[in-house]
Amino acid sequence: MSTRSESHDGRDDPRLSAIMGERRRLIGLAYRILGSMADAEDVVQETYARWYAMSPQQHDAIEVPGAWLTTVAGRIALDVLGSARVRRERYVGEWIPEPLPDRTEWVDGRTGATAVDPADRVTLDESLNLAFLVVLESMTPAERVAFILHDVFRYSFTEIAEVVGRTPAACRQLASSARRRIDISRAPATPPSRWSDLVRDFKTAWEAHDIAALVGILDPDATATADGGGLVTAEPRPIEGGEQIARRLVDLTRSAPDLTILESTVNGQPGLVLQQGGVTGTVMAFDFAADRITRIWAIRNPEKLRSWTTR
Repeated sequence: MSTRSESHDGRDDPRLSAIMGERRRLIGLAYRILGSMADAEDVVQETYARWYAMSPQQHDAIEVPGAWLTTVAGRIALDVLGSARVRRERYVGEWIPEPLPDRTEWVDGRTGATAVDPADRVTLDESLNLAFLVVLESMTPAERVAFILHDVFRYSFTEIAEVVGRTPAACRQLASSARRRIDISRAPATPPSRWSDLVRDFKTAWEAHDIAALVGILDPDATATADGGGLVTAEPRPIEGGEQIARRLVDLTRSAPDLTILESTVNGQPGLVLQQGGVTGTVMAFDFAADRITRIWAIRNPEKLRSWTTR
């Protein structure tokens, strides 16, 4: 426990518990903006470093510490996103957001937030899945931050303006533009109750090397994208077409007889984990439409699988 002798560095702040209680929400915010848990954790660490660098008098002048932390984290994440996009232009192969295992309690939204029209926001669960995060990659950094803060975390445009450095009206336009991108990307829905069945049927057909069954589960225009980051072998470009994907998957399992395919939860949705010798080498996420699988994301970059190999 901190003592009064530590008061010069702020560590005995009586609001410390409340301040640290914001951490999971801040990570959830930064992860959605950046698509990387490592980057999100760096953002939150820098946010807290700035808090503790202030004097007790400066702390006392902040009426709502949680709002201050969110503003600072949002600004840092916005800066990081700009540099991250430059890095991704040099990335080897396709870049896919980092997948998360089923430990997502930290995604809680803002409590006591300004009300937002339900038509203008997505659910926290939806905002976590890979399909959603991939669409976010098509947005400008400012669009992405404005949309996530408003539609997901329910911040007002006046508050968002402090983060992105634009007027509330401009932030409203940013969120509206981002929302249109989300709406355009949405395909005819497959009930969530069917997702597990589709992934399980896909797994069964794959293990049986049943190309015909796989083709029946995959949309004819399905796309499979792999991310190896130049660190492991991966298809350099997306594979297009249900039959082409099915044949490539069967070839893969035939060339790796010790491959184990496990059902798992990936970013809150049914997915698969591929292991060899008990070691996770691939995490697969899916998107669905019209009762078929339309998109497959296979993350193989070991730097993105650390949370899957240390559980």
